[in-house]
Amino acid sequence: MDLKFLRENIELVKKGLAKKHAVVDVDEILELDKKHRELLRKTEALRAEQNKAGEQIAKLKGTEKETELAKMKEVKGNLKTLEAELAELEPRIEKLVRQIPNPPQDDVPEGKDERDNVVVREWGKKPEFSFTPKSYIELGEKLDLIDTERAAKVSGSRFGYLKNEAALLEWALVRLAFDITGKENFVPIIPPVMIKSESMDAMGYIDTERDKEERYFFEKDDLYLVGTSEQSIGPMHKDEIFKEKDLPKRYAGFSTCFRREAGSYGKDTKGILRVHQFDKVEMFSFCLPEKSKDEHLLLLGLEEKLMQALGLHYRVVHLCAGDIAKPSASTYDI
Repeated sequence: MDLKFLRENIELVKKGLAKKHAVVDVDEILELDKKHRELLRKTEALRAEQNKAGEQIAKLKGTEKETELAKMKEVKGNLKTLEAELAELEPRIEKLVRQIPNPPQDDVPEGKDERDNVVVREWGKKPEFSFTPKSYIELGEKLDLIDTERAAKVSGSRFGYLKNEAALLEWALVRLAFDITGKENFVPIIPPVMIKSESMDAMGYIDTERDKEERYFFEKDDLYLVGTSEQSIGPMHKDEIFKEKDLPKRYAGFSTCFRREAGSYGKDTKGILRVHQFDKVEMFSFCLPEKSKDEHLLLLGLEEKLMQALGLHYRVVHLCAGDIAKPSASTYDI
């Protein structure tokens, strides 16, 4: 979070923290920030004094020069002390600021966890069977579409082979997603699946040790494997400034995604729901902040269009504030 935004919107941030059931000492951050700005002001004043004195000392001679040099030695010592204080303070502030989640939007339901999520609507008729249906993994294995046993031999648990019609079905689904998003000017893109740590950091995905536990990291190369293609699409325009007329800038990215699933032992471990590797089409849009809510609803509408095109019964759920991710302002699940 931008410290300037925090200074100007203290109550909004505190309200957002309370709604998301997150505990961060905002007052401590503001106090440290005030101290940091004061140290910065003093440091800059001493540097200016040093620069000015440097020019004057060159013109001096004898005792006068000795006196000024002694004074500058003292200034240099004070400057070194202040710089050391700044160097110690800056990471403390950054660490605390990183704990502040994105404030939820006003229409996000109140609540602590998934039990408080709100069903917005349902579509289609829920299928009913006159028999006990088999699980998808049982059907997949019987029809030679999914093979997790051989994948476990080759790669370990939580991997799978998609075979025969399942492999063809994946490409058909990807093409369907690109066809539907293309009509709304989403640019198809296949992004890199490895990104520098500074990019992963800037996207808000390695703020905590728990976040890092979910990522695959190659320390020697300083590269992360993406867990979703948004992690490499978001930083694509880093250090660029958009012209308003060029927005929204929309992308539909297809990539393989990698997740350690470190915190989900015992959850869906038999099938291919919580695997370490999977493929996904991700919609991503850069737009004006005041149009972001409408853009979000467009993304949701396209997801629903995909589900309806497949004739799948579904429900739209608006996640409560306590159940949405730290970088998220609002989340809908289908």
